[in-house]
Amino acid sequence: MTNGKSVFFFRRIITLLTDFGSQDYFVGAMKGAILSLNPSAQIVDITTTFRPRISTPVRSICSEVTRLSARHNSRRGCRSWCGSLRKPLLIECAGQFFIGPDNGIFSWICEREGKIRAILLQNEKFFRHPVSATFHGRDIFAPVAAALSNGVVLEEFGDPVKDYVRLESLAVKTVADGQVEARIIHIDRFGNCVTNLTRDHVSDASFKRGAKLSLNRRDVSSLRRFFAEPADPQSELFCIFGSAGFLEIAAQGSSAAAILDARRGQPVLLALDHDN
Repeated sequence: MTNGKSVFFFRRIITLLTDFGSQDYFVGAMKGAILSLNPSAQIVDITTTFRPRISTPVRSICSEVTRLSARHNSRRGCRSWCGSLRKPLLIECAGQFFIGPDNGIFSWICEREGKIRAILLQNEKFFRHPVSATFHGRDIFAPVAAALSNGVVLEEFGDPVKDYVRLESLAVKTVADGQVEARIIHIDRFGNCVTNLTRDHVSDASFKRGAKLSLNRRDVSSLRRFFAEPADPQSELFCIFGSAGFLEIAAQGSSAAAILDARRGQPVLLALDHDN
């Protein structure tokens, strides 16, 4: 209570997804911009170490961002370019807010959720001034995230837009009877190849009936529940469902990506028998 009036501070999770790394001051500057407007904001780094200008792996993280902040009323999962001619966007979908440049980074989450609202960030009263031409993460995205966490409604930031950038769909495609084409959407620091396949596409029982993944003329037909299971003498490679729910190709104590000469965005063929 202050002077007989109640003072409320919103404690909302704001998540950061950037390629800024830890060597420079950029991430700290964004956090400072947020905390100067909402000292009670809780900031979570999803990651700050994406390779610069690479958007494909970010889309694989969007699902995990959704899972991490599903219980909260205000979120921010963003890819923060330093500065760009792309329109700055605020997107509401899956009960969350996403802020970032109009470069297609939100394509997959929007495709998956279907129902979204996109707002062009036009109201400069919510920006940090002067707005740098090279640091929109600090001067536009961070202040808008803070304003959202303070309860500002979407309509105050700008007008709705429908012509935002959409990247090529990452939906799994049926290419033949019993065969579907997936993609490697992320390769983590251990060399595990994360595909866009989930249990909706293939089950544990499918592998027991002969399902296999094929990539660069190598077949992977072993499925594990845990990484620490005994090695399969038939193959050093195995599949496993990761914590984000996607099927991964991994290797015991080694990099599956190096073994397979795999790359992000590369197609992977899933073969199922006709009873799957």
